Amino acid sequence: MRTGSVLALVALLVLASGLVVGAPGASAVHERVAATSPLTGNVTGPSVFGYNSNKYLFINGTGGPAYAANGTLIGNVTFFASVTGANTTGVTLSPTESGITNVSGQRTLLTVGNVSEVLTVIVEITSTYQSANDSINISYDVHVVQPYVLSMTLVPTTSATILAFTLTVDLDGVPVGTISIPTLTGKQSYLATFQYATLGLSTGAHTFTVSLLNEHGLVTFAGGSTSYSTTFYIPGPPPNYEVWYIAGAVAFLGAIFIFVTRVAARRRNPTRK
Repeated sequence: MRTGSVLALVALLVLASGLVVGAPGASAVHERVAATSPLTGNVTGPSVFGYNSNKYLFINGTGGPAYAANGTLIGNVTFFASVTGANTTGVTLSPTESGITNVSGQRTLLTVGNVSEVLTVIVEITSTYQSANDSINISYDVHVVQPYVLSMTLVPTTSATILAFTLTVDLDGVPVGTISIPTLTGKQSYLATFQYATLGLSTGAHTFTVSLLNEHGLVTFAGGSTSYSTTFYIPGPPPNYEVWYIAGAVAFLGAIFIFVTRVAARRRNPTRK
């Protein structure tokens, strides 16, 4: 075989080998870019806050260029958040920006003031990988309301140290929250408070109940009881007197109409002699 033919054959084999080796890599890159899911996000957490309270919200974002076709995070997903409202005095959000690496979302602490209003948390979520990026904007409304406040005094029955514990608060027999009690020492009494924020309760009587039965008599409420309850009443809407005024006016006009009709009828009938 001639030298030129051998060289041409070798070059052809090298070129073919390069195509075979390079093909899988090119295919993987194409799949990773083309198969990424669209960027989505949400905010979860409580939507009703009592005055001067703080609670965690969770901001989540997935998809976009930062995620490979198999769902693996290969880039960065970040958020930037702010709060708007009619009165933002005492309102804070921390942190206002962060990366999102947890599938359950990145938490941020929202602190509200003492004004009844609706606050809106505005969030921009960005998904980035190399030179590609995508962003979306979402919002989340929070209602700030004047809470119901429950206060009770705890009295240790022993001078020994009582470790921290948690009390469960029931409203009409349904758990609605907890109170964290710190370590108590030397029979020192402790004033426990609980705030319950809600958009409204039904008309009628409602009862908060707290029990110390699980503390085995080491702590009681003031007066020596192991159970505390308080009942309050939600009045119904005021009567709509306007309806009664209208009904009375209609009845009055109807009576006048009947009276005038009867008088007119008598006048039309001549008196017999």
